[in-house]
Amino acid sequence: MKAVGHDTTHGGMTRTLRLDETALFLDLDGTLAPFTARPEDVGPDAARNDRLRRLAERLDGRLAVVSGRGIDDLDRILEGSVAALAGIHGLQRRNGAAVVAAAAHDRLDDAVRELHAFADRVPGTQIELKPLSAVLHYRNAPEIEAEARVFADALAARTGLKQQRGSMVIELLTPGSDKGAAIRAFMTEAPFAGAVPVFAGDDLTDEDGFLAAIALGGFGILVGPPRPTFAAFRLDDEAAVHAWLDQALTLNAFVLEAPVEPSYRRI
Repeated sequence: MKAVGHDTTHGGMTRTLRLDETALFLDLDGTLAPFTARPEDVGPDAARNDRLRRLAERLDGRLAVVSGRGIDDLDRILEGSVAALAGIHGLQRRNGAAVVAAAAHDRLDDAVRELHAFADRVPGTQIELKPLSAVLHYRNAPEIEAEARVFADALAARTGLKQQRGSMVIELLTPGSDKGAAIRAFMTEAPFAGAVPVFAGDDLTDEDGFLAAIALGGFGILVGPPRPTFAAFRLDDEAAVHAWLDQALTLNAFVLEAPVEPSYRRI
């Protein structure tokens, strides 16, 4: 139930934010839902989606899920519990009825062919195709990480695609946005504008979101084991995230408390 961190910005050990002053941004995989061997195995969860629906109501709509998944996939998993979504690391965004999306990079198809060829010759790897990117998963073959990184470095250089590394994944995506840009865009619009942004995420791809929240006077929350991060606070795992959300619904406030070791702080 505790978000663990050291509140250097406000000079104290505990920070409490009322729901009516907060805009909450949440990653999905590794934050709201556990990782699975195959991304498509993550599906709807009635308790999770009911919690998010109640939270969105209490926040007057100032809740968005900011994910590497596409918006169609987020809608499948979340079942409409969250209206505001950013997908493909900010390349897609919806705050209302319409989805605003970047155009796919003209070398994406070339990259997809090379990724499939790599997966065909390297056991334990899987390719996930998204509207504006392609992902190499090697969670089932962690020993090939060095080989995967060398391959992805060369592929990104040849195609001009942006490379983004995560937890046992490497994504090649259309350049032009990130999770931080998505959060900044939401924060210029109703109902988010004027609130204090809080972003919770687990992966290296979430660091841009942490930085955006901090720059706008808010906070980042790292989900998972301690590691170097821009986030000021931490939650142990997905279960801790949901307990923290339940606490917020009970107290009508988000409570961020307890210091982390300063050696983990990037700022």
